[in-house]
Amino acid sequence: MKRLVRFRQEEESQIDITPMLDVVFIMLIFFIVTASFVKESGIDINKPEASTAQQKDQTAILVAINDHNEIWIDKRKVDPRAVKPTIIRLRTENPEGQVVIQADAKSTTETVMKVVDGVREAGIPLPTISAVRAE
Repeated sequence: MKRLVRFRQEEESQIDITPMLDVVFIMLIFFIVTASFVKESGIDINKPEASTAQQKDQTAILVAINDHNEIWIDKRKVDPRAVKPTIIRLRTENPEGQVVIQADAKSTTETVMKVVDGVREAGIPLPTISAVRAE
């Protein structure tokens, strides 16, 4: 008889942590959903400060041109002929996003113009194209 009583006491003394796990899981989902993710171009660009610069919100597509005239979009090196299809693909994922072009001071104007032409051919209206040229 004592053995049965002792077993029931051990069984009742356990703490059910299922509700606590539910709360932790819901909080995890909340923080993941509400976190803001920062997109980077994938390479470092030598950019100067400008007194007339404007802060752009909801920047979704970053295009970077380094000092070797390599074009980087979404952390991937892109051929100049592939700028248009890449921009179209990224724009379909986020139609509200803007395009920001960052060019190193040592990059050529020809490369910058190829990128700008590719963005225009992709159907991005001119006011949403922002070009940043490092000096």
